[in-house]
Amino acid sequence: FLPVDNSLDEDSICYLAGVGEDISFDVAVMERFACKVIGVDPTPRAALYVADHAPTSYKLVPVGLGGTNGVARFYGPRNPEHVSHSMTGLQGTANYFEADVVTLETLMRSQGHSHIDLLKLDIEGAQHAVLNDLLDKPSLRPRIVCVEFDQPEPIRTTYRSVRRMLTHYDLLALDGFNMLFRLRTGDGRA
Repeated sequence: FLPVDNSLDEDSICYLAGVGEDISFDVAVMERFACKVIGVDPTPRAALYVADHAPTSYKLVPVGLGGTNGVARFYGPRNPEHVSHSMTGLQGTANYFEADVVTLETLMRSQGHSHIDLLKLDIEGAQHAVLNDLLDKPSLRPRIVCVEFDQPEPIRTTYRSVRRMLTHYDLLALDGFNMLFRLRTGDGRA
């Protein structure tokens, strides 16, 4: 889902993690709000896709977003035609590539940002570590978080993350395991 009207503007900064081979959400945010969009994805096929399909103002940072800084294995999908790789081995495959992984704070610092307004997470199981990190650090909390809770994973894991998000965010929209949250006033950067 796109964020609600008037929630973003031309001064907003948006980090959209999990590009894959579909930037329709990213482009819709750019067009609707005329704001700065930064895609985040270490997958080589994502970089090729962005090079061929993204507007010139679109920026891709080729790293993984996680709960710690370092290097991680990104395990491939079962179907080799699919592009999404997972640090958590979501699909139980053995093939992988390695790439740099950074925390949200490190990514923001590298881009020269003290805040972001929108964070989209479609990162194949790694969303829990990123959400825990931003919830532990009020200064990192974006006003809007769009997250896909990837499956298969234990429903308890998703439940814990959603319950924790609800301590600081309101749930604005729900579609299956896709959720849109807005930071409550006074709960970090609002």
